[in-house]
Amino acid sequence: MHPSWRIFAGIYGDCQNGGFSAGVESSKPEFGLKVDSVFGSVNMEPTFACILWTSFMNASFAPAPMTFGEVRHDWTRAEITALFALPFSDLMFQAQSVHRTYFNPNEVQVSTLCSIKTGACPEDCAYCPQSARYDTGLEREKLMAVEKVIEEAKAAKASGATRFCMGAAWRSPKNKDMPYVTTMVQGVKALGLETCMTLGMLDENQAQALADAGLDYYNHNLDTSPEYYGEIITTRTYQDRLETLANVRKAGMKVCCGGIVGMGEEENDRAGLLQQLANMSEHPESVPINMLVKVGGTPLENEADLDPFDFVRTIAVARILMPKSHVRLSAGREQMNEQTQAMAFLAGANSIFYGEKLLTTPNPEANKDMQLFSKLGIKPEAYEVHEDESEQEASIVHQLQEAAMDSLFYNAAK
Repeated sequence: MHPSWRIFAGIYGDCQNGGFSAGVESSKPEFGLKVDSVFGSVNMEPTFACILWTSFMNASFAPAPMTFGEVRHDWTRAEITALFALPFSDLMFQAQSVHRTYFNPNEVQVSTLCSIKTGACPEDCAYCPQSARYDTGLEREKLMAVEKVIEEAKAAKASGATRFCMGAAWRSPKNKDMPYVTTMVQGVKALGLETCMTLGMLDENQAQALADAGLDYYNHNLDTSPEYYGEIITTRTYQDRLETLANVRKAGMKVCCGGIVGMGEEENDRAGLLQQLANMSEHPESVPINMLVKVGGTPLENEADLDPFDFVRTIAVARILMPKSHVRLSAGREQMNEQTQAMAFLAGANSIFYGEKLLTTPNPEANKDMQLFSKLGIKPEAYEVHEDESEQEASIVHQLQEAAMDSLFYNAAK
């Protein structure tokens, strides 16, 4: 043992026992202590000796600091809650540093919505205006004809889209639906576009059929933590969702999977959601973080607003845990001011839901997005048509609001 180590060890024992014996001329604190080491004799006041020993031990045996930017699949809940607890500026710095390691910090992936079937879903998701169990004023729509879907895809490509996603409000597709949706995938692929779908739960055969048709991405969200999940949904289990994601991976498709915050959950639930996503054997290629959009007629219509700082913290922790994934600033963005959105981009969000309707329809909100991009010096990474379940619901809310506003006026042109 090094001589100086022996001296410190003796001091430590005496600090613990309330007195000094090793290397000390008197056990009374007021007499001080004399230490002999390789550095010579040093007179040291006892209290200072205890402090010095404590500092030495903390420096020598403290756990290694958490490293950021490494792709991991073994995050503990304690590690994730520790990230949430970081001072805000420290968390933002770490998230932005990780983001810059894997992405251009001034590029954002742009996504746009396309719904092929709306409403009449049998599930009881407490946030969802498409559930047949709630009276939200939403009109049901049947599955769009294949020819119409191809027309929409052609228009999207002509407008610059590179990916086209088709979303249907189902618990899961029925066998009679599969030939239609696989034909849609094949038709869109033939146009030279990437394809994405969100159709609800999939079994192995359905996932394989979609993959065989050429589907590139499949969206299926976990929504929240396993512990809080039962407060939001009772008609399908958490395991059902995980099995669908496993079927998608097994079939060779890419995964789009995230959740919703602001549903009355605690911070620990947000940590639990991100833990589930980050500990998958492969991280989702796209991770949408949705803010609850409160809809009249749903059980969550009167839920208290989530503090924007808590939302931004969730984005930042998601970026740290899944450094190579696109983190999407998703549903609920329409209610955020520019400053909150800017903080979300700084926290590592690099994908947005853009536009309320397909690209052939004029969209003033899209112009606002481009104005914000200009202010922040951000450029679109790619112009893509894509959608996840919650984004589809947010668009439906917007349509309901438009319909309510339209009912207040008459058409003077008629």
